[in-house]
Amino acid sequence: MEKKKKQYVVLGMGRFGISVARTLYSLGHDVLGIDKDEEIVQGLSNELTHIVAADVLDEDIYKTLGLRNFDVAVVAVRDLEPSVMCTLMLKECGIPFIIAKASTSLHGRMLDKIGADKVIYPERDMGIRVGHNLADSNIVDYIELVDNLSIMEIGTPKTMVGKSLSEVELRRLYNVTVVALRRNGQILVNPDPNDKIKEGDIMVILGTRDSVKTLESKI
Repeated sequence: MEKKKKQYVVLGMGRFGISVARTLYSLGHDVLGIDKDEEIVQGLSNELTHIVAADVLDEDIYKTLGLRNFDVAVVAVRDLEPSVMCTLMLKECGIPFIIAKASTSLHGRMLDKIGADKVIYPERDMGIRVGHNLADSNIVDYIELVDNLSIMEIGTPKTMVGKSLSEVELRRLYNVTVVALRRNGQILVNPDPNDKIKEGDIMVILGTRDSVKTLESKI
């Protein structure tokens, strides 16, 4: 089934905002970008559905641009006060879902209190991923999800090569689930427990933060 095309507005065209906007547009969605820097706006004029040079603190643009008709707003403004004010005005104009970027835990709590539906911490999350990658050469990627869940990609240890997923007993020993295998450029979703693990396989593992960390310490 074809995914429904959505309308996104991204406020703040810094590196994070540009990356989000370009990705959404490349996935086939309508994207409106807003930034007060006219040079940035000009440079992105052919890369998004629409982009407008405007101050995100100007309350009038929320009405004139019809932002209440958008499905999702992404607040990518860096500084705390403009970020909070922008989120508040989006909430007041009735946009259904607001994602806001935070730089500190205090910033995040403020965004949450005024109605952001999802608060993200790009710098912190990237730091966690890089730290895990550096600490263990087997770890390909590590992401902390919501609700105390983590997902980790690990290169298959030599001790597991030739064994099946049922034989290595990761669920029983560590309370984690192998949700996919990356093999030869392909992703095998929900792999058969009886399939043999091959050299070069990358396991995509889902579990609680504690269970994933326990597994990480043992591999």
